[in-house]
Amino acid sequence: MHVVRGKKIEVLFSPEEIARRNEELASEIAKGPSRDLLVIAILKGSFVFAADLIRALHKIGLAPEVEFMTLSSYGTGTVGKSVKMVKDIDSEVKGRDILLIDDILESGRTLRFARELMLERGAANVSIAVLLDKGNKREEALEADYSGFHCPDKFVVGYGMDVAYAFRELPFVGVVTGDA
Repeated sequence: MHVVRGKKIEVLFSPEEIARRNEELASEIAKGPSRDLLVIAILKGSFVFAADLIRALHKIGLAPEVEFMTLSSYGTGTVGKSVKMVKDIDSEVKGRDILLIDDILESGRTLRFARELMLERGAANVSIAVLLDKGNKREEALEADYSGFHCPDKFVVGYGMDVAYAFRELPFVGVVTGDA
């Protein structure tokens, strides 16, 4: 249990577990399509995971080009709406292998939108890597090609993920359990 900003946070996945899993994911990704690989991190929540995973890929000899895309499927609150492009990538994707990286695969709307967009633009292959998979929340027929951890049906923070812009800096994934 950690106390941060007056809130109690229970650790679900430790920094050590996450680091170990990132190395395993990098090895799995290296066995998949990686010709002229373009990694696209879906911002904002994936930025820490994407950075660590890209470094793990580098350690095993992959040197992908890296881009960032900002998509939003949430309005105010947590009820999903249609996906909105906030920031697009600059790179050409035609004929390339693409790896989309996101923090959580939950409803599937955002990642389905991104995957279909890359395929429409002519990508040769589009794979998906997520840190957390909340399979019980899926609304779209979509699965990640590479998944770090199965996530319980709890609102998680840390390792890039936030609640009201707080707790992104935590080196672990946790759940806010109440006031300290």
